[in-house]
Amino acid sequence: MALWWQAMRLSKFLSTAGVASRRAAEELIRSGRVVVDGEAATDPAARVDESNVVTVDGRRITQLSTARVVYAVNKPEGVVSTARDTHGRPPVVSLVDSERRLYPVGRLDIDTTGLILLTDDGELAHRLTHPSFEVEKTYRATLRNPPIDQAAIEQLAQGVELDDGLTAPANVRLVKPDTIELTIHEGRKRQVKRMCAHVGHRVQKLERIKFGPLELGDLKPGRYRRLSAGEVASLQSAATGRPP
Repeated sequence: MALWWQAMRLSKFLSTAGVASRRAAEELIRSGRVVVDGEAATDPAARVDESNVVTVDGRRITQLSTARVVYAVNKPEGVVSTARDTHGRPPVVSLVDSERRLYPVGRLDIDTTGLILLTDDGELAHRLTHPSFEVEKTYRATLRNPPIDQAAIEQLAQGVELDDGLTAPANVRLVKPDTIELTIHEGRKRQVKRMCAHVGHRVQKLERIKFGPLELGDLKPGRYRRLSAGEVASLQSAATGRPP
């Protein structure tokens, strides 16, 4: 059966085929696990088309014409945001009953709960997580040392100086004397926790409640649902800066 895809970068080909995210696909290539037409590939930018035979660890990879899937998951505490874990902890992909090879869109710390997306669409995952696309994520944080005063809120909103540089301005809303909602578009490691600690309020509980236009809503911890075509289109629009 003829393949429908056209020539593209090798790393993009692997991500759109559902093998791994774009970044992980580049690592697969550089580690020598990807073979194109019988020869090990080392350049993620090498172009392939339907005439090439691409394998990863000996398994033939093809582009599928079926629609990609995206699931919303309410990650409980104690679940890791990976496809697998070498320490025996439950991975978030184990929460979804699907025959697809899914992987998480970004990460949440093991003690952070809330909305995380799983997909087999590597290109969408790349766009949703890459800083250049500035896709917003909203967190609800319960903080220590309440009440949270206006000065702390203004510092968070304007940006705070962390060890890896000044954070971008954020949207901050005071929910209760010890709780805020914080919207950011960067994806630095443990960013929300570090920002709050910087203004004197360490995080006691952290939950992501929104990813781009998608809200967690009433999805229960440990449960999931497949996104509708319209919801996926909204995510794609958020990752391109264009209206749906």
